[in-house]
Amino acid sequence: MTYETLLVERQNRMAYVTLNRPAALNALNTALRRDLRDFFTAARDDDEIRVVVVTGAGRAFCAGADIKEWQEPTSVVEDRDERQHLNFWEAMRQCTFPIIAAINGYALGGGCELAMCCDIRIASDRAQLGLTEVTLGIIPGGGGTQRLPRLVGRGKALELILTGKRIDAQEALRLGLVEQVVPQEQLIETVEELAQTITSRAPLAVKYAKEAIVRGLELSLEEGLKVEAELSILLRTTEDRMEGARAFKEKRPPQFRGR
Repeated sequence: MTYETLLVERQNRMAYVTLNRPAALNALNTALRRDLRDFFTAARDDDEIRVVVVTGAGRAFCAGADIKEWQEPTSVVEDRDERQHLNFWEAMRQCTFPIIAAINGYALGGGCELAMCCDIRIASDRAQLGLTEVTLGIIPGGGGTQRLPRLVGRGKALELILTGKRIDAQEALRLGLVEQVVPQEQLIETVEELAQTITSRAPLAVKYAKEAIVRGLELSLEEGLKVEAELSILLRTTEDRMEGARAFKEKRPPQFRGR
């Protein structure tokens, strides 16, 4: 597929998705939201993709919603219909493969929500993050009020959202909003190394590990342990499980096939 606002490159079972509106700091306009929805909807059924890396062109990851599209008032019905039609957040949530955010600059408002919708976040030392919606008279609408407390805790999430405060990459790391901070020039190299490591692992094990964690966070500990046990038992029946045991015994790298 071709996209108006995304650059998509495939390499070694990885898909690199670059938001490509650098002049607008990769702000989320209708076309970009539609392209993200279309990519992740199609990617869900693509067995050749094992990891997706999301980043931004230029000096921003994504600076949030494109305010130029907000100049005319809209109705509640219109906004609800558009949100449902262009719901790339849900398309991302349903992906079974890991999604890594390479946060190369501003990740504000909807851009911060996009980063939080990814499974792992690596930030450059130049990144700034924040849910700044209250400064525009709105609240986060792409999952920010739900995902941020799960990452940084109730009190800190309230502080950040109610003030619209921006934080730098090191503060985001301290709070647990990102997993690593690296120099800007090492960002893509670091993310690629992580992605390549993940793609070298057994695909079904990676898929089920993500499922166990994501589903488990929505359940009680007892229910989460049951999900983990069920998925673990399923993996014991796979060819990759046997290959992993053979490779360990023979002291060689395993050749996983996703079966």
